[in-house]
Amino acid sequence: MTAAVSTAPSAAPTPVDAPALLRHDADGIATLTLNRPQARNALSMALMGALQDALDAIREDSSVRVVILRAAGPAFCAGHDLKEMRADPSREATEAVFRTCARLMLSLTRLPQPVIAQVHGIATAAGCQLVATCDLAICAEEARFATPGVQIGLFCSTPMVALSRAVSRKAALEMLLVGEPIDAQEALRIGLVNRVVPAAELENAVAAMAQKIAGKARRVVAIGKEAFGRQIEMGLEEAYGYAAEVMTRNMMMADAREGIDAFIAKRVPHWEP
Repeated sequence: MTAAVSTAPSAAPTPVDAPALLRHDADGIATLTLNRPQARNALSMALMGALQDALDAIREDSSVRVVILRAAGPAFCAGHDLKEMRADPSREATEAVFRTCARLMLSLTRLPQPVIAQVHGIATAAGCQLVATCDLAICAEEARFATPGVQIGLFCSTPMVALSRAVSRKAALEMLLVGEPIDAQEALRIGLVNRVVPAAELENAVAAMAQKIAGKARRVVAIGKEAFGRQIEMGLEEAYGYAAEVMTRNMMMADAREGIDAFIAKRVPHWEP
C-alpha cells in the first residue's frame, strides 16, 4: 500500500486526500517531507509505503547526493499509527506493519546517499527510530524524543534496534525502560542528534550541512557510508581488514586520483558526476 509522492517544495496544512509524502529536489539534495500533520506524521502503512518508494527511486538517481528527511506540522513523527493498527489487530496485519517498518529502516541505512533528519516537535517511538536510523540529525531547541511504548504495554523493541546503535547502552535502556521524553540538549549529550539550533535556524542549518556533503565526490561518500555501517558490526581485526580493502578500492577510483592531485596542486577538485 503506497501513497502518491508530490514534488511540492513545502508542506503547508493540506486536505485529507493530500499525498502522505512530499518530495522536492534541488542542487543534488532531495528533501522528503512527512505530510500527515493532522496525525503528527504517524507512520501509517501508506506513509511508510510512500517513503519506501521514494528511497527506492533515490537509490537509483545519481543526481541525488544527499537526502533531508523533515516533517510538516507541529511534530516530526509520533511513531506508528496506533489507530490504524487497532482497526485491524490481526497477527497478519501487525506483522505487515513491523515488516514494512523494518524494511524501511534498512533502506535508510543502506541508501548510498547520506540522510539528514531535520527534527522539530516530538519524535517518539518509531519516530525516534527514524531519527536514530538517519545518518545525521539536527534538531530545534524545542524538539523532544521518547521511546514511550513501555507506558502503554508495548515495549519499543523495533525502535530499540536503531536507538541502541546510535547511543550508549545505558542511555538507550533508560529511554526504553522509563519511557519519558528527553529534551534536545539531552539528545545531543547522548549522541542521538548532531546539533541543536534555534527553531528559526533549523532549516538553514540542515541545508548548510546538506550542501557541504553534496559538494563531495558522490561515489566516495557512498563507499564511505556503506563501509561505516558494515565495519561497526565487525570485530576489530575483521574491521581493519575490511577497511583496508575498501580504502584500496577507493584509491583506484578516478575521484581519489583527482582529489589527491588537486590537493598537491592546491586547486579545487573536479569530481565525476
